[in-house]
Amino acid sequence: MTKTIAVAGKGGTGKTSIAALTIDYLVRNKKGTVLAIDADPSTNLNLALGVPLTETIGDVREETATIASSGRPLGGMSKWDYLDLRINEALVEQPGFDLLAMGRPEGPGCYCAANNILRSSIDRLSNAYDWVVIDNEAGLEHLSRRTTRDVDILLVVSDPTLRGILAASRVAELVNELRTAVGAVYLIVNRVNGQTLPDTVLRTIEEHRLQLLGVLPFDPTVGEFDAEGKPIVQLPAEAPFRRSLEAILASLKLDGH
Repeated sequence: MTKTIAVAGKGGTGKTSIAALTIDYLVRNKKGTVLAIDADPSTNLNLALGVPLTETIGDVREETATIASSGRPLGGMSKWDYLDLRINEALVEQPGFDLLAMGRPEGPGCYCAANNILRSSIDRLSNAYDWVVIDNEAGLEHLSRRTTRDVDILLVVSDPTLRGILAASRVAELVNELRTAVGAVYLIVNRVNGQTLPDTVLRTIEEHRLQLLGVLPFDPTVGEFDAEGKPIVQLPAEAPFRRSLEAILASLKLDGH
């Protein structure tokens, strides 16, 4: 049965790096086949993974809306078959994982019939994998619109500030408003200097009933990779950020089989 991990958090917290290294962890530890879904409109997951990207689901949706409004036929295919074909064409296939980028959210050119079909098609596609890992935007828009499947584990990423923890708590609160079912919700605090979090931050986490899964250290190597445009999955095994994240993931005892 497919298991789904979603990573969310406000911009600049390192959530895309965490999503990419989670995918890399699952692949390297042979946890099963992985579908990576970039649900953040900024579409950076492919860069973190070091893979090309030429087309998004947003492109497919707009193309379908244009064809439908013009009255042109879909090559003799039904909308279902056409969108299934185009989704598979947008899929970036790599050793160990495949990547699907959602692209821009639904806009003025929204073609509602296409969106409904896209959601069903993506869910059917997801069922072919052991794992789905979603790099989500802070507002959980794709989850709330059921563009992607239900979630087993939601990792909410924050920096070690009161403002960051409050933003993370709002993300966690959104879970109660979603039509998408979400299982366990965990907090990961990134870019921590020292061994522990400040008392004020720990109190805020407790007050908002956030389940702290672990902390990740400030690692200058990560900043160097960002500055040079290097894929984060090439981060050395001994890098503190990678070591700490892999220890956190190991604690979850992930098994997709």
